[in-house]
Amino acid sequence: QVQLSESGGGLVQAGGSLRLSCAASGQAFSDYAMTWFRQSPGKEREFVATSKWRGRPPYYADSVRGRFTVSRDNAEKTVYLQMNSLNSEDTAVYYCAAGRPVLSALRTASVYTSWGQGTQVTVSS
Repeated sequence: QVQLSESGGGLVQAGGSLRLSCAASGQAFSDYAMTWFRQSPGKEREFVATSKWRGRPPYYADSVRGRFTVSRDNAEKTVYLQMNSLNSEDTAVYYCAAGRPVLSALRTASVYTSWGQGTQVTVSS
């Protein structure tokens, strides 16, 4: 398994941008799918974006497509989430996750075996 640690969250005004980072420790980082999820109070954890992996291109939730960009640097063992045009509905705790799911399950939180502690993103309107 890998250990994950997110950073980069904070308070931002609507329309602003943030860049989240998720640093991994452990071996074989490139073997893992790296995916971002988020969770708001009273809501279930939801898929946000998954990075390029095993030939599959990055994939995004409809709610963030065109505004968020996910990328990974295997040499640095880090995955990023660039978030632009933020709005109040993006307010949540953001988590990165690592796993080796089948491609059809990349958006399913329960298949991931390693999680970071989460980083809070708050968008003020």
